Amino acid sequence: MTGTPPPPSAAPRPAGPADLLIVDAEIVTMAPGREVVTGGAIAVAAGRIAALGPADALRAAYPGSPELDAAGCVVVPGLVNAHQHTTADPLVRSSIPDDVPAQQAIYDWIVPLHAAVTGDDDELSATLTAVEALSYGVTTLLEPGTVAHPLRVARGLRAAGIRARVGGWGWDTPGAPYALPAAEALAAQADTVAALAGDDLVTGWITLLGHDLVSDELFTGAAELAERLDVPMTWHISPGPDDVTAYAAAGRARPVLHLRDLGVLSPRLLLGHAVWLDDAELAALVDSGTAVAACPGAYLRLGQGVSRAGRHTELRRAGGRLALGCDSHNAGDTPDVWRAARLFAGLERDRGTPDPLRADEVFALATIDGADAVGLGRTTGSIEVGKAADLVVLDARTISWAPRGDLATQLVWGAAGHTVRDVLVDGRLVVRDRRVTTVDVDALREEATARRAALLRRAGIDIPHRWPTVPATEHCARPAEPAAAAPPL
Repeated sequence: MTGTPPPPSAAPRPAGPADLLIVDAEIVTMAPGREVVTGGAIAVAAGRIAALGPADALRAAYPGSPELDAAGCVVVPGLVNAHQHTTADPLVRSSIPDDVPAQQAIYDWIVPLHAAVTGDDDELSATLTAVEALSYGVTTLLEPGTVAHPLRVARGLRAAGIRARVGGWGWDTPGAPYALPAAEALAAQADTVAALAGDDLVTGWITLLGHDLVSDELFTGAAELAERLDVPMTWHISPGPDDVTAYAAAGRARPVLHLRDLGVLSPRLLLGHAVWLDDAELAALVDSGTAVAACPGAYLRLGQGVSRAGRHTELRRAGGRLALGCDSHNAGDTPDVWRAARLFAGLERDRGTPDPLRADEVFALATIDGADAVGLGRTTGSIEVGKAADLVVLDARTISWAPRGDLATQLVWGAAGHTVRDVLVDGRLVVRDRRVTTVDVDALREEATARRAALLRRAGIDIPHRWPTVPATEHCARPAEPAAAAPPL
């Protein structure tokens, strides 16, 4: 959608130099009117969007400001990843076989890995995840639960310069690794939130594991704690059919209805997944204002039945709150929200969902609607005066943008993440000319490789490889095998 640039919310006035002027851009605002501002400029000051308008007007209002030339580029709001695990998996990415059931992947792989990680591992893997996410233009990342070292995770995310929420998983299933009695689990949650209080970018929230591994006492206690501390909360429910089966076996109502009956559904809660819902559960989410983070790549990777059971479009059409996520590096495999958006759009259309979400609506899930769903809509998700300068510059001079089509369609179906050139978080340039500025990426790569090997040794896991690895000297010494005969024409 293109049109005449709207007047800025507050007219630019002489105020000395801004921290940065982004000039000559095509700006996808994702503001309520969904205006696309052509030939526009953005003034960034003190981490905020100070003004939006013609470049000449902003140069006059903020004389002497440094400039970022965005000619031929498209500027979009920073993307929101509402469900991204950052520990253990990033160090062993794309290693769990893709022919094992989801539960086997968890108990044969993820549990041993989490039992073996150190605080150094968790901090490094969080930085690794954040750096990769930033390179895709993801400026907000919500960690839905790490296990043992949440404050080290926060430090790793902060080093990369991403906006994030962090919590340590709580659950109280007797005999489970890292499980604590409900009172101790709640105290640990409160400690994490308190330790991260006052941080402008990386804050704490209440994170329970969820599924059928949390008692009613812990569910209700977490909701009360989140209300008292005035922070959001998240946990996992029904990515596949197992939670429905487990709740029935325990004599409970269906999972979301059980949570409703406990009184813990609320706008403060973000549920990860919520794929396998019936009509009553869907209505309960809408009525309570509870948000959902959908992670389509993970459901496909783990074979959890989203193409049969997913109802996320129905939830959104009914007025529910919805965001996109990527899950973990051995489920979604990459914290790339562009890919999640494209997969979401394709699945909803292919499933035959009545009135599937259009590209412009799916892009909203990745930006402003996602920010609203996670309680950050007043901070980020759109390019509006007064909001945080979480901005992504896409190089539209690349061949994948030629010729230009409908902008929303190109952003979603073209999966434009590979054209990210510059990224700002809270006004800070964290990616410039496709290079992360906050972290020595070469050193990060080397340390991640070393830590991967050590972690696998401690966990006692050998990675199965589908193809044999053969040194070039050995391969060249082999007798040549005859090529297969070509089929007849």
